[in-house]
Amino acid sequence: MSFDTLGLNPALVKAVADAGYTAATEVQTRSIPLALTGADLMVSASTGSGKTASFILPALERVLAARGDNAKRREKGVIYGPRVLVLTPTRELAMQIAKAAGIYGRHVPGLRVATVVGGVPYPAQIAALRGPLDILISTPGRLLDHLQTGKAVLENVEVLVLDEADRMLDMGFIDDITTIADHVPATRQTVMYSATFAGHVGRLAQNLLRDPQRVDVASHTDTHENIEQRLHWADNANHKNALLDHLLTEREMEQALVFTSTQRDADWLADRLADMGHAVASLHGGMPQGRRNRVLQGLRSRQLKVLVATDVAARGIDVPTISHVINYGLPMKAEDYVHRIGRTGRAGRNGLAVTLAERMDAGMIRRIQQFTTQSIPAKTIVGLEPKSPEPKMFPPRAEGRFDDRRPGGGRPSFGKAPGRGFASKPFATRDGAAPARDARSPFDRAPAGRSEGFAKAPRKAFGDKGGFKAPRARSDGYGR
Repeated sequence: MSFDTLGLNPALVKAVADAGYTAATEVQTRSIPLALTGADLMVSASTGSGKTASFILPALERVLAARGDNAKRREKGVIYGPRVLVLTPTRELAMQIAKAAGIYGRHVPGLRVATVVGGVPYPAQIAALRGPLDILISTPGRLLDHLQTGKAVLENVEVLVLDEADRMLDMGFIDDITTIADHVPATRQTVMYSATFAGHVGRLAQNLLRDPQRVDVASHTDTHENIEQRLHWADNANHKNALLDHLLTEREMEQALVFTSTQRDADWLADRLADMGHAVASLHGGMPQGRRNRVLQGLRSRQLKVLVATDVAARGIDVPTISHVINYGLPMKAEDYVHRIGRTGRAGRNGLAVTLAERMDAGMIRRIQQFTTQSIPAKTIVGLEPKSPEPKMFPPRAEGRFDDRRPGGGRPSFGKAPGRGFASKPFATRDGAAPARDARSPFDRAPAGRSEGFAKAPRKAFGDKGGFKAPRARSDGYGR
């Protein structure tokens, strides 16, 4: 279906066409007409489905309608706050949404869009909040800071959007979200996007939405037709490193996104790959926002060929040239696997998603396969075959048997017992960053292959053009 049949303002249709989009995706076709009626929405859509446009375009339509309504005309010098408020879990996703708003709103005269996220100095954000503002995109923690100091005005919000609501609740933002919602007019329109509406996400939707319309476009059980998935079993850390080294030197590899389980592993692995001559950088929630922005810009401009990241990069990064996603460390929750592999195979391209697992990871591999109801094909690389037999795996359970009990199949979070309300948020950080400590273990372990006292080698700059260094000889037989 074309965008000009969805009831959008011609200025928005022109902007979409200028961006090179001719046909609306399924989530856009089903969500936009409902959103234009002012109905509350509960939307389930997979990553890469075009969901950002499905709520940004109706939000821009609301801005345009207010411009033509004399009753809603705003006086100069008066602080009104935003008409549209978008809450999102991470800084990267907030920046991506702001970019989309700029693209689709390019023909909206005087459109003002601001982002309020952690890791950024307060003065510039305060200035944006006190000036004319149409759309505000924010992480919950930082917006709550401004709200508590009286700098944020939310009395005139007409549309509240909760993007990646399940992720925000997983990060412990439930109290922040409810507090923010209490400061937004009860007459608002509320739109919630989530991978699942089971459990605590569903209860939040019950509390915040009024007679919502349900749009269920894609499920975590859908196949990713343009993403090839592989599983390589590794005997140990050295074997896993050898497999990674082989994958990163494949001729078909344009850019790779390598996921680790912890921030320390991300920094350590990026240093290791830099020593080998790769144009690489790490990305995680413990980095200042300015550095994170430079890293993402380096990835988009293709100065970087490899990005090593925690799950902070599992949502909100849209770089079509990422040809490989490699799970060097497994996610803590099964649903994060789906978001990770969704970083490749974008914009109609084909992608490869490879998981490197040791025998101790077999339990999480089972949970991922049960959550997606799909088996990940186990493959081998000539010369790097595992010496130990593969762990015994079980066929995936039928949809509904596993995730009805607990979304994602992950272990229950620490906090309140099931059935007694929302879990507390001992691990969340205010900027939406994942905790540095490995939540799977009470110990902050050193990365595999490196003892606690070793100093890190300086990392090469993005532009280094040095060739690949020959890997050191190994005594374990895993070489190239």
